[in-house]
Amino acid sequence: MVKNMKRKVTKAIFPVAGLGTRFLPATKSIPKEIMTLVDRPLIQYAIDEARAAGIKEFIFVTSRGKSALEDYFDHAPVIEAELKRKGKKDLLQILKATDMESGAIAYIRQQRALGLGHAVWCARRLVGDEPFAVLLPDDVIAAEKPCLQQMVEAHAETGGNIVAAMEVPHDKASAYGVLDIREDMGSLVSVKGMVEKPKASEAPSNLAVIGRYILTPQVMEHLHRKKPGAGGEIQLTDAIAEEIRRSNNVFGFRFRGQRFDCGSKAGFLQATVAFGLARDDLRDEFEQFLFGMTAMRKAAE
Repeated sequence: MVKNMKRKVTKAIFPVAGLGTRFLPATKSIPKEIMTLVDRPLIQYAIDEARAAGIKEFIFVTSRGKSALEDYFDHAPVIEAELKRKGKKDLLQILKATDMESGAIAYIRQQRALGLGHAVWCARRLVGDEPFAVLLPDDVIAAEKPCLQQMVEAHAETGGNIVAAMEVPHDKASAYGVLDIREDMGSLVSVKGMVEKPKASEAPSNLAVIGRYILTPQVMEHLHRKKPGAGGEIQLTDAIAEEIRRSNNVFGFRFRGQRFDCGSKAGFLQATVAFGLARDDLRDEFEQFLFGMTAMRKAAE
């Protein structure tokens, strides 16, 4: 049993079936995950993070209208030929980095929007009896060592289930799944419960779960019961909470890095500024622009 708990994590699920209504009208014709943060789509950040963590098999849970995602990771022979003809080797290298090997990506259709837990459950046959990661592309994390890589290293020591967590203001806890902590061990916390979107006054802590998970196959078994939770949806949080009750093998992980909620317009703009300023080729001009905008605003006040 211990041996199975500490098997390497090589598969990852990317739930990308959402409609992205908060970004209409942009998402009328393109999936939200293709929207660009500086010069890379959100999904590319998630894929790069997974690759850095040793993920070899990428499972996309999609819905109708998401074909652009499949096209994005395919070869683009016309563009490649044009870049070769013009000798633009750097751009060609960047383009090729977005290609995925044949068979590395699988696409599963979520035909009904029944919640995050249901989306993860849709990939059950491809996951099998192995531990697996779940990455929500809306959560973009700037970190020196990618967040999932940090979690995989922790999982090699603990086994079981690990959820990425960060501290939030108490009055914001109702927007998250929140951990009920048994023992605080620093970067790792032993978890005795999870509550999905509690009232601020009822939150057991201010340690909130964000969109990175490493889960055992047993979580899929709990999801298989299709028990509706908050909002009438099948909640991933509820399945993890059931695993806490049965096996007591769930840990929260305080990752090192900054998380941006790119599922909201404000979060997307904040991420754009942060990632733009982090780029050597953009920093000086962008910083000067922001400084000028700030000075103009102060002068107007």
